Amino acid sequence: MQVLDPAFGRYRLVLASVERIAHGGMRWNEGPVWMGDWRALLWSDIPNNRIMRWDEATGRTSIFRSPSNFSNGNTRDRQGRLITCQHDTRSVTRTEYDGRITTLADRHDGKRLNSPNDVVVKSDGTIWFTDPPFGILGHYEGTQAEPELPTNVYRFDPRDGRLTVATGEVNRPNGLAFSPDEKKLYIVEAGVLPRVIRSFDVGDDGRLTGGGPLLDAGPGTPDGFKVDVDGNLWVGWGMGSNELDGVLVFNPAGKPIGRVALPERCANLCFGGLKRNRLFMAASQSVYSLYVNTQGMPYA
Repeated sequence: MQVLDPAFGRYRLVLASVERIAHGGMRWNEGPVWMGDWRALLWSDIPNNRIMRWDEATGRTSIFRSPSNFSNGNTRDRQGRLITCQHDTRSVTRTEYDGRITTLADRHDGKRLNSPNDVVVKSDGTIWFTDPPFGILGHYEGTQAEPELPTNVYRFDPRDGRLTVATGEVNRPNGLAFSPDEKKLYIVEAGVLPRVIRSFDVGDDGRLTGGGPLLDAGPGTPDGFKVDVDGNLWVGWGMGSNELDGVLVFNPAGKPIGRVALPERCANLCFGGLKRNRLFMAASQSVYSLYVNTQGMPYA
């Protein structure tokens, strides 16, 4: 861990180090989610069309689901069910307690979604996800197809089944996360150079307003990220140079305060473990973990 600002020193555990917990046979890892009741981590190995599982008790890595319809982002709803973005079906799904898979959203205004990418669940149970075209641009991470809709950010309400556009103002939206009070929704805009993370105000009606840049990525490439209980953004980072590979940490004002260096680009991450103080990082062909002196937000 590299301290870029003295404020980051409190989050560093001197006795903790980065551990590579999974490696071998994986091509591009995304969408880690902690399953606390299983003591297990799930994540998507997109090009291999599968979801992987790592068990904390045994340290074993296995295949959880194959094929996975080229799954990408994963999270859990407030009932603990797995919510997954799928490129190949161009949908967001829910895995029920008995293992059945329910499609929550695959169309808007009669047109197919692009390729849902990342997903978060708000405390009211609504499901928010980004819909860039990355999974339909070729055959490596899905099936090549023509986009039918703009690259929107959507809000799905499972209580009435309504899918609404939260904002259409983000060019190729990627990772997203709520602030601890859920008054802000941060979204990576991947269709501009340099990439930015934009900060939106969350209205009571589910609409997003504002959207000014919280931070400019410069030569780096932010992908997925999570927010800790203090409102800091832990962002998967890479490209530009090898020195950028890993996780970059920003305070709520968008100032870089710390970094976790990795030997591979980090696409996405999550907090997990018994105390939500273990950072799990899905890098290119490996998964890493690091204990930190903070906690991730529940269900983030």
